[in-house]
Amino acid sequence: MTTLATKWGLDESRFWLHGNTPDEIVWLDEASGLWNVHGHPETLAILEDPATYSSNTARLYAAEADVDFGDAFDGNPVQMDPPFHSKLRRLVNRAFTPKTVADLEPRIAALAHELLDAVAGDDRIELVSALAYQLPVIVIAELLGVPASERDMFKGWVEKIYDGDGEVSLNPTEEQRREIEEGLALAAKLRDYLRGHAEERRHTPREDLLTQLVEAEVDGQRLTTTEVATFANVLLLAGHITTTMLLGNTLLCLDAEPGVDARLRADRSLLPAVIEESLRYLTPISTLYRATMGDVEIAGQRIPKDRLIAVRIGAANRDERVFERPDMFDPDRSPNPHLGFGRGIHFCIGAPLARLEGRIALDILLERFPVLRVDEDNPPTFLPTADMTGVKTLTLLTR
Repeated sequence: MTTLATKWGLDESRFWLHGNTPDEIVWLDEASGLWNVHGHPETLAILEDPATYSSNTARLYAAEADVDFGDAFDGNPVQMDPPFHSKLRRLVNRAFTPKTVADLEPRIAALAHELLDAVAGDDRIELVSALAYQLPVIVIAELLGVPASERDMFKGWVEKIYDGDGEVSLNPTEEQRREIEEGLALAAKLRDYLRGHAEERRHTPREDLLTQLVEAEVDGQRLTTTEVATFANVLLLAGHITTTMLLGNTLLCLDAEPGVDARLRADRSLLPAVIEESLRYLTPISTLYRATMGDVEIAGQRIPKDRLIAVRIGAANRDERVFERPDMFDPDRSPNPHLGFGRGIHFCIGAPLARLEGRIALDILLERFPVLRVDEDNPPTFLPTADMTGVKTLTLLTR
């Protein structure tokens, strides 16, 4: 299904979507100063070795690119290494236990029906605004305890944060610096908003995740309000963006593979396998970053200490050494050891919730709409950053 990327005009920077495999598994991009890794076993080794490959990339990026992040990453679990990361992770794990996630199923289904009721009878629907954004952001907002009614405000901030090309470079152009500054300013607005809610929880606790973060102690100390707000910010963003992309990507795959669509409509038990193959084939979070803590060697290539590595998850999920016919969308693929939710200590904490939301929403879509085809007169638009693969808009014909 390589033609999907060409058909919809996805940028060549997502080389894996165009069937382009670099000659080398590891290579240095001189222009950006980034080391790139795209092999599956090499990616797995990096993600499972936080002592050698640190997640705290901001300190290196700030020094090399001369960018002042201020307190933007205080309390950000994505940037943390053990042991502090492990302690915070345990705190949040309680909100995403298998039972807690499973208990959300009736609420997720009710929300999906409610949102789709608003477009019932329409000849076409714009999936992102109708369902794919709304559903997961309401769920994560309710878990955190922030008003889901303000989701349009969140959406405005999030869209602007992801509106740039998102290209990471240790030699940023003036345009890239401007995008960084604008992104930091918008992220600060969302953090300030959440900081206000965190302060309110200190005085009036509730039965929600935000209160748990406010009251949590790590080594006898509570998190600062800024750390709570940053942590909640990451959960709010990460808690919906992956599901939003997963839903759109899966429907793109089904549109391109009518045979699979017909099989799925006849047998919904195939849904989990279809979702897993979608995560492999159009990996939502397609690049992660790590910093070398010492001199390392990957696939015979030596990388010095304090270098930034772009770990191309999306490309690793098409490594022909691991996946037979990697450029084919095949829900019968077994095993399917994709890295769509990462691996190691930073494995996506919300993966069970995203899978549940995806399964429920897709099942209801297939039930309510006998036809769902991409409207070629209104082609999909995509997030511009190559670090993510997902639609910004996806108009579907329902007749």
